[in-house]
Amino acid sequence: MTNDDAVVNLFALAHPGRLNVFRTIVKAGPGGIAAGKIAESVGIPANTASTHLSILTGAGLLTAYRDGRSIIYRANFSHFSELVGFMVEDCCEGQDEAAQSLRAFFKGRPVLADAK
Repeated sequence: MTNDDAVVNLFALAHPGRLNVFRTIVKAGPGGIAAGKIAESVGIPANTASTHLSILTGAGLLTAYRDGRSIIYRANFSHFSELVGFMVEDCCEGQDEAAQSLRAFFKGRPVLADAK
């Protein structure tokens, strides 16, 4: 991942509405969730959800597929893991204390442990 890629991804997540949408999709798991259910879960209009979903998908954080009349969105866990890895590696370079603190924080957290 390049610095420019990281900026695009962080921009996509740097909005309260988009972050809520992303978290909702992550919580839905690998099967994903329909766009209408996302808007309903987050409590936003469908057109606002569509804008957020477009930005997150364009950044590579989500994938989408059509299922009948619905569009199902799934978190791109490998891409998100790459972003987190990039940030941790960049931030902890040469900083043993920071690396130890992050390892302690993530220890035993199944989502991140499974992403390796």
